[in-house]
Amino acid sequence: MYPLFKKILIIFGAIVAAAILFFAILWLPALNPPGEIEFGVSFSKEYAEYLEVDWQETYLAILDELGPKNLRLQSDWDKTELSEGNFDFSALDWQMAEAEKRDIKVLLVVGYRQPRWPECHMPEWLAGMPVSEIQERTTDFIKEMVLRYKDSTALIAWQVENEPLLNLFGKCPPADINFLKREIDLVKSLDDHPILITDSGELSTWRKTAHLGDYFGTTIYRQVHNNYIGHFRYFFAPAFYRLKAKLVGLPLDKVIISELQTEPWIPDGKESRGSLADQENVLGPEFIKKQIDFARKTGFSQAYFWGVEWWYWTKTEGDDSIWNIGKEIWQP
Repeated sequence: MYPLFKKILIIFGAIVAAAILFFAILWLPALNPPGEIEFGVSFSKEYAEYLEVDWQETYLAILDELGPKNLRLQSDWDKTELSEGNFDFSALDWQMAEAEKRDIKVLLVVGYRQPRWPECHMPEWLAGMPVSEIQERTTDFIKEMVLRYKDSTALIAWQVENEPLLNLFGKCPPADINFLKREIDLVKSLDDHPILITDSGELSTWRKTAHLGDYFGTTIYRQVHNNYIGHFRYFFAPAFYRLKAKLVGLPLDKVIISELQTEPWIPDGKESRGSLADQENVLGPEFIKKQIDFARKTGFSQAYFWGVEWWYWTKTEGDDSIWNIGKEIWQP
């Protein structure tokens, strides 16, 4: 056999073997049977208002009718510091107080990049400031938040920014890992609660973010929308996320699912999103059941449902099937 042909054959065989392994991992069911996982919920006051449901009523229904024991809350800067130095903490104070009454554990997001579109929730009065000045104001805001809530009996951890190095999504300034490290150091200097850093499960390798915090949070979105091809589903299996954790040296007990998609990805505004039936055709009760099973098979110990405000909206629209799936999670 000619040496060149032999080399080509070896290289081709290696590529085929790697491809087989790669796709086996993507399609492979969980290597272990479904494990124990603790479910919580993310809540956004602004998203409840977007859905035109009473946000306080929605929040209390989630806490009391569903009964989660883990909650991720956000501190949207643009709704908290309406003008420079003038803070309105009333909404978040109330949410934290209601969680404390029920012994619910709260993961609190701080920073300018928070869950929900447009991702970066910076107040309008920052417009026109240079990046260095915006960063300085950001650290001031984080300090206000940490000092205000660090002694809450509900607080269990801080999430510093949300998917902070993801440049592919959101209306945000370019990612700055050095500034992110400064934010993390600031929080650590003010309080000893652990820190969570998050990243996209589908659009990132986690290489830069994996070890910045005490814990790591990944998103899991499986039914998404693209302006060019419309709705589509990722074909990743649960083992894909475990493999990513292994490749960057993350122990499974240090990884949580910070956003487990359980609402439809609607690209347009409320006016054109369609009826309840239209939305459930994109993502309905059966998909949510599969998503819960998918999360259990990842091997991670905790997951926060994304879109529980939408569950409540579907209930007010006359269909409580998704709401009841949630009840079964915490009230079997």
